[in-house]
Amino acid sequence: MSDHLDALLHEKRIFYPPEELVKESNIRKWMDERNIKGYSELIKRCEEDPEWFWDELAQELDWFEPYTKILEWNPPYAKWFADGKFNIVHNALDRHAKGWRKNKIAYIWEGEDGRRRKLTYFDLYREVNRLANALKGLGVRKGDRVSIYLPMIPELPIAMLACAKIGAIHSVVFSGFWAKAFKERAIDAGSKIVITADAFHRRGKLIKLKDTLDTVIDDIPTIEKVIVVEHLKTEVDMKEGRDVFWDDLLKGQEKECETEILGAEDTLFILYTSGTTGKPKGVVHTHGGYAVGTYTTMKFVFDIRDDDIYWCTADIGWITGHSYVVYGPLIAGATSILYDGAPDYPDPGRLWKMIEDYGVTIFYTAPTLVRMFMKYGEKWPQDHDLSSLRLLGSVGEPINPEAWMWYYENIGGRRCPIMDTWWQTETGMHIITPLPISPLKPGSAYKPFPTIKADVLDDDGNSLRGEGGHLVIKTPWPAMFRTLYKDEKRYIESYWSKFPNIYLTGDVGRIDEDGYFWIQGREDDILNVAGHRISTAEVESALVSHPLVVEAAVVGKPDILKGEEIAAFVILKEDVKPTQHLKGVLREHVRKEIGPIATPSYIGFVDDLPKTRSGKIMRRIIKAKLIGEDVGDTSTLANPEAVDELEKAL
Repeated sequence: MSDHLDALLHEKRIFYPPEELVKESNIRKWMDERNIKGYSELIKRCEEDPEWFWDELAQELDWFEPYTKILEWNPPYAKWFADGKFNIVHNALDRHAKGWRKNKIAYIWEGEDGRRRKLTYFDLYREVNRLANALKGLGVRKGDRVSIYLPMIPELPIAMLACAKIGAIHSVVFSGFWAKAFKERAIDAGSKIVITADAFHRRGKLIKLKDTLDTVIDDIPTIEKVIVVEHLKTEVDMKEGRDVFWDDLLKGQEKECETEILGAEDTLFILYTSGTTGKPKGVVHTHGGYAVGTYTTMKFVFDIRDDDIYWCTADIGWITGHSYVVYGPLIAGATSILYDGAPDYPDPGRLWKMIEDYGVTIFYTAPTLVRMFMKYGEKWPQDHDLSSLRLLGSVGEPINPEAWMWYYENIGGRRCPIMDTWWQTETGMHIITPLPISPLKPGSAYKPFPTIKADVLDDDGNSLRGEGGHLVIKTPWPAMFRTLYKDEKRYIESYWSKFPNIYLTGDVGRIDEDGYFWIQGREDDILNVAGHRISTAEVESALVSHPLVVEAAVVGKPDILKGEEIAAFVILKEDVKPTQHLKGVLREHVRKEIGPIATPSYIGFVDDLPKTRSGKIMRRIIKAKLIGEDVGDTSTLANPEAVDELEKAL
């Protein structure tokens, strides 16, 4: 059996960005200023001197004391701008609030119930300072950890920035997680303070967040204070001496607070990501390199300009929200949309109406959301004026070509390039991504960002072309994580032990004949069918390319002869009736798309698939259901009722 992954899908279509967009893009202007003739010349120069590139971009930020050394690389440990004095909040907030952007809108917030708020950079600055002073009054000092458990409301970025301003380390936990997940993360971080809210709305239902927290708070020994935002003014139990309302705490606080001067390598935040062992991994990011990486990608990938209205739909509880809702956009001085609510509530036109209402120019979302709207049909975006859009983005998982095309045609009007970005919690910033000047292939994440060398390797460390293998990164980058919190051994074993001095991403990819990268899913989402290693993502993509299918999840079912056979669970478009005949049609469709070896032995029709609250399909649960095992912990599911759907389809 070969140790590489069979590549079954081949995409030949290429889409070029509009000439005017290319001409006006930040990356083109930046290259012109340095007399760099084109993208290939930029890449060549970056290969010869990667530190030159990052030094140029780092100097666009404000440093309390300049750095003298750009990179110290002692694999697997990197230090960027290590002797420079820096604070990300000075760059994300202070300099704007004291400059010409003072009265520029930083955030436009909209709640599911239609409420709206706008905060200028000066508004944000004063609220951050008040909370920072209040935290200091509670005894929070540099290096202390603060757990933040809030919905998508302005108090969430305010809390993050207030922590970072005084050198405290924030650990944001997604508000959709249940109590157990919060407890695990807060205990591991050793948090001193929790910031939460009374409640929030989701699909019209009241979610009582403080009540959820109260079920575990006594089990977290390090917690001294719980700060509660009265978001919906619902009644909550407050424990005297421990719990305090946000407004009461901030009452009378000074609106100025000195920003702590930190080292560029000081820790900014810990963000927990799921681990294969079940124990969450605390990914550690720092102030300096992370700021340079997120700012640079905002500037060059999203082509951010001062008149843009930018909207990343990710929840701030995930790394996409940290990097591209909070820090990246604020450092770039952008105006961003914050939305707290379900994307299709009260109807599937909600997001498109908001794009029209606010004149959104850059829209960054997840493939799972695109596929959800494909299910609802073209009529919903067609009812709204989306002509303000200039650029689209995709993040979170591979986007299949059909979803890419639907997004390109129905949301972008065939004029908006799609920045299909590949990166991770660990990378902190875009790693493999197009730029607005890039020719695009539907479903491909294009090529590595300047200075970054990525590759696809077999088990022996040999580079592969045209075949799937281990996606790796061979060079350091500024926003890379520095370690796993309190778990150095796991940091080395998980990411750096398979190939010496090379970062193992845990994803499977392939590189085509034009050097384009195709992400094929996680390494643990690989099927072994009769000696062939097949990506679940490719089979799912083939199924979704059928006009009657909007989403599919593929898992392996143990088989004595083949090793595994392919089982697919499929969501059909509205008003399409599931039949035995249709199962045969879909099998034949996959056979034609990618070959007989990838034909599903089993197809089940469902109305929904179990997903995390970030929209990722939980194939582990699907497989457990399929083979009759216990599904385990479902507390992180957004839709636990979908597990019962699987039962009906079996």
